Amino acid sequence: MTQKKRVLFLCVANSSRSQMAEALLRHTDSEHFEAFSAGTAPTALDPRARNALEQLGVSTAGLVSKSVEGVVSEPFDYVITLCDKSALECLELPGAGSYIAWNFEDPATSVEKDAYRKTLHEIHERIKMFVLIQNKPANAPSFSLKPVDVFKCLADETRARIALLVTLEQELCVCELTAALDQTQPKISRHLALLRSSGFLEDRRSGQWVYYRLHPKLPDWVREVLKCTLDNNVEWMRSDVQRLWQMRDRPGRKPACD
Repeated sequence: MTQKKRVLFLCVANSSRSQMAEALLRHTDSEHFEAFSAGTAPTALDPRARNALEQLGVSTAGLVSKSVEGVVSEPFDYVITLCDKSALECLELPGAGSYIAWNFEDPATSVEKDAYRKTLHEIHERIKMFVLIQNKPANAPSFSLKPVDVFKCLADETRARIALLVTLEQELCVCELTAALDQTQPKISRHLALLRSSGFLEDRRSGQWVYYRLHPKLPDWVREVLKCTLDNNVEWMRSDVQRLWQMRDRPGRKPACD
């Protein structure tokens, strides 16, 4: 069994943010991580932090405020500070591996409603990303389409409309996109070539027709972005969809081979 990675969360009072992070990491992935917390000037666990955790269904068992001096001799794979002040005051722990600096607003001084719940949510999202990054091997194979490629493709209006139409119809040929977008065939073909070369779309030939669909290895998060954009921008797409659906002599289709 792989040895668990030891993570120490630090803030000044060790009353809210670091305690939340400790509990959340245990809740999120106790199989791969051991979570601890401490403070440079510890006080006591804030009952509002405890309440926010319990409302989320996160166990608060064993959470007590502790001084960083009490863990200075212990080994940690990661030391994560939760505020700028603790990052400046943090001791150099001799057994520490990597230092990571996060910064979250202190809910105790916030005037915002539900400040503790908001801070808890922000820390939870960061914890989930931390776990995802640490658990995924650096050399793990992944689809070549990167976020910057996705947003670069969708930054052009014509390509964005093509992507959304293909999402709606599952696959479309050049003539259908030409009719839907009311643009010339060469212009549509240029955009399709870019979308295909970037890994966004895949084409298949059936007789004299070439059909385009979302690449089968397109990450789920990209598909979700497209589906959410389509669902929330009906008016922006209305004319394109109407022109497509009113097109006569749309080419027939044979089942696509996956």
